[in-house]
Amino acid sequence: MQVILEAHKSLKPVLPHTVSPKEARKGVTAADAVKKTLKDQGKPVAPKAVAKVEDKELKGPAGDIPVRVYTPEGVGPFPVVVHFHGGGFVLADLGTHDASARALANQAKAVVVRVEYRHAQKNPYPAAADATAAFQYVQKNAKEFNGDGSKVAAAGESAGAHLATVVSMRQKQGGGALPVYQLLVYPFVSNDVSTPSHQANGQGNYLGKDWAKNKDPNALPLNASKAQLSSLPPAMVLTAELDPLKDESQQYAKNLKAAGVKVDVKNYAGVTHEFFGMAPVLDVAKTAQADAGMALRKAFKAAPAAQTGVGGSGMTEPEPAKE
Repeated sequence: MQVILEAHKSLKPVLPHTVSPKEARKGVTAADAVKKTLKDQGKPVAPKAVAKVEDKELKGPAGDIPVRVYTPEGVGPFPVVVHFHGGGFVLADLGTHDASARALANQAKAVVVRVEYRHAQKNPYPAAADATAAFQYVQKNAKEFNGDGSKVAAAGESAGAHLATVVSMRQKQGGGALPVYQLLVYPFVSNDVSTPSHQANGQGNYLGKDWAKNKDPNALPLNASKAQLSSLPPAMVLTAELDPLKDESQQYAKNLKAAGVKVDVKNYAGVTHEFFGMAPVLDVAKTAQADAGMALRKAFKAAPAAQTGVGGSGMTEPEPAKE
């Protein structure tokens, strides 16, 4: 892990909050650090092969939603993983998190549909509407992707894991069919930066006073009630020992369990946020990807042949549930 951190530092990254969002999106990524590490070690930088990668556009609530589709080797129809990238709702795009998508396609033997969504701050929290619309489209039109609409999971990393679980909540609240599984990799679910993991690994009160006032469970799943969380799909929550989000992610897993949701929690020692896509240079990332793939395969195998309400509406603007 230290080698990757040093490679990242050598690329002279700029702290995102010190520049405009537009400039921040041009900044150094974890994938850049992995590529530099591979080059420094004299290793090939080519990504893991899948059978096919193609870009498409889906109809969304405010125009087309770009997606990138990764198809594994084999004969379909395949299960489907709808994957949302991280980036704090401001950074990243379809050009990032490529390694994660390829790993999930190969490990889960599933088509992975990576979803782009409108970014803050130009579009305050439109991401949930875009994510829900994309999930619904894929679920209803899975055949377009050589997929099985009865076996569609939601997955993501950090802000993307937030979106994956919010999609599940919205589908439940709106009466739509649920994902068969939630793969939540270090999910961002709270605005509390006073937790021990934030204090040890974060950068202070970087969210600001206004954001700290927000308690809406539709934007902060850690604040969701048992009623809102009950009957959500089974989940795997992956956390990193040196991640500011570790404590909130693990607490969210406890909240899901308390609401009766089946949850598998795994914490990986000695690694930081963004480690999941670093398998080319980090063995623990290989382990995490294999764990995720196995969990998804089991979930797809256990999924019923068909679900009532596949492609159901979900809710664009959900109302808080009451216990």
